[in-house]
Amino acid sequence: MTDLVIRALTDEDAHLFHSLDDPGLVGRVLTGVEYRTVAQGGDYRPDWTYVALRGDRVVARGAWWGGPEDTAPLNINWFDFAEGEQQAGTELLLRAPFDVEYELILPADWRERAEARAAADARIAAAEAAGKRLLVERLRYAWTPEHGLPERPGRLVFREEHDDDVLLDVLRAIHSVTLDAHALRATKEHGLEKAAQEELEYIHWCPEAWPQVAFTPEGERVGLHLPCRIPSGFAAGFIGVVPEQRGHGYAYDLLVESTHFLVERGAERIVAATDVDNFPMAANFAKAGYPVAQRRIDLV
Repeated sequence: MTDLVIRALTDEDAHLFHSLDDPGLVGRVLTGVEYRTVAQGGDYRPDWTYVALRGDRVVARGAWWGGPEDTAPLNINWFDFAEGEQQAGTELLLRAPFDVEYELILPADWRERAEARAAADARIAAAEAAGKRLLVERLRYAWTPEHGLPERPGRLVFREEHDDDVLLDVLRAIHSVTLDAHALRATKEHGLEKAAQEELEYIHWCPEAWPQVAFTPEGERVGLHLPCRIPSGFAAGFIGVVPEQRGHGYAYDLLVESTHFLVERGAERIVAATDVDNFPMAANFAKAGYPVAQRRIDLV
């Protein structure tokens, strides 16, 4: 078999990325995104895109992604390989100079679709062989006007907040008891302060963000929600209730307020996500008219 060559692309040969067929079963293609470089009006950078070649044939490829202002990739969200070339995919991940999360986007019913499941299992196996491990599966939502604008419950008072100390204080409280796998991982590996700091960094990373702290009419702090704009559009980026206020269904109130806030700013589509094991939050999304658009598996 021809020796494997693994290298980054350039603007001049970025077209090589398209020489590997993609049947569209899994991956970022499910979101309607095509691989295009920044120079082509897309959001991928050739020097963050690697291919594995046998001769002049691309047998595996990976595209790492970051926001327009990021100086290093945040994740790899496009990764696949030709039939029989799973090991080449593993080698590509091992040799590329980036160690970030792999986000594998999947159909909502991927386990019931044999071809999609086989494609997902192969990618997961290649990533695990490169040293990555499964962290969590997440539900990805997309609200649009035809699903109806949920009525505001009217139980809470909201205050937009941009003071980092105030935001960190409420984030510490929320993550002190949480179901979120990313926050649990950050807390286990680096402590509660790091988990809160990562959420604050996400708020600052968003091109536009309007974090709001919620209170009862009597002034008791309830939690935080984050209506925001990310590179792909509007998002309900974070919903969190402090432990002492749980059990009242307030997460639904926060989600509804995020939805109204963004619609008032022209949003025709709002994305959001939660871990599959976060059953209470999944129920809130369903109640608020957010259908599951895809699923996502995160490997770290």
